[in-house]
Amino acid sequence: MLDRTDTKALQREAFRRDVIAGLSKVGKTLPARWLYDDRGSELFEEITRAPEYYPTRTETAILTDNAQAIAGLFGERAVVLEYGAGAGIKTEIVLAALARPRLYVPIDISGDFLKTSAERIRTRFPGLAVEPVTADFTEDFELPGDLPKPGRGAGRRGGFFPGSTIGNLDRGEATAFLKRVGRHVGPDGVAVIGCDLKKDIATLVAAYDDAVGVTAAFNLNILRRINRELSADIPVDDFVHEARWNAESSAIEMHLVAKAPVQFAIDGREFRLDRGETIHTENSRKYDVDSLSALAEAAGWRIETLWTDERKLFAVMGLVVR
Repeated sequence: MLDRTDTKALQREAFRRDVIAGLSKVGKTLPARWLYDDRGSELFEEITRAPEYYPTRTETAILTDNAQAIAGLFGERAVVLEYGAGAGIKTEIVLAALARPRLYVPIDISGDFLKTSAERIRTRFPGLAVEPVTADFTEDFELPGDLPKPGRGAGRRGGFFPGSTIGNLDRGEATAFLKRVGRHVGPDGVAVIGCDLKKDIATLVAAYDDAVGVTAAFNLNILRRINRELSADIPVDDFVHEARWNAESSAIEMHLVAKAPVQFAIDGREFRLDRGETIHTENSRKYDVDSLSALAEAAGWRIETLWTDERKLFAVMGLVVR
């Protein structure tokens, strides 16, 4: 088994490889998963408290109002696997409602942030076993080998994926992710997954470009991370955050726009951007009920229940394996 040092080295190499590949394209990109280092994770938690950012408070209300129904889907003695665990605030709502949960497995790419979150869950639920896994959940990874098997003192396995991160994945990535969750939970497994719904464009754009500028700081942080971890010399102040609506893909796009001609080096490679050229860092796709159902079915799931709010801003899917 890889120790923590090995895991960090592998992640840094993957980060370097993705950055070089993405910035070498004609249309420059950076994978959204690398936005979430420790500082990025902290900034995202600040974003969730911004007045414009409706998804977190709306989903939290949905989970609170439907906690008992969600607990019924998981069943007694559940093993809960949370993908992209983050701060785990919404997790507490679900764990508190479950009947004698057996084990909680938070999975996140940010190891130090994950450790802090896992400790808080242990303190909040002292009788619950917690086994964190540092991994990129958008790629294949192995679960710990000592996870209890369903039917051996534990109930079913359930995947938990709150937030709107499913929208950060394109159709192929989202399908692959849902199939991966299906393999992890097994044929009797379930999943509870948050998804942002289509709505007016002004509301969407404001949610990804708050007036205080926390989302801008979150987006720009990836450039600071590149400078810090890859010994680069990107002039961060020469970039500005921008949120755009892409009607064709039903997605909000986040970009870093060069305010002037920019030149910098990463790992001995030179990169240049013209004024107005962008680095595309994130997509956040928005769904309706039909597209959610089609996505679930393509990955081997069926929507058992769809919980939403009165204004139909956000939805939480309760999935069962088909």
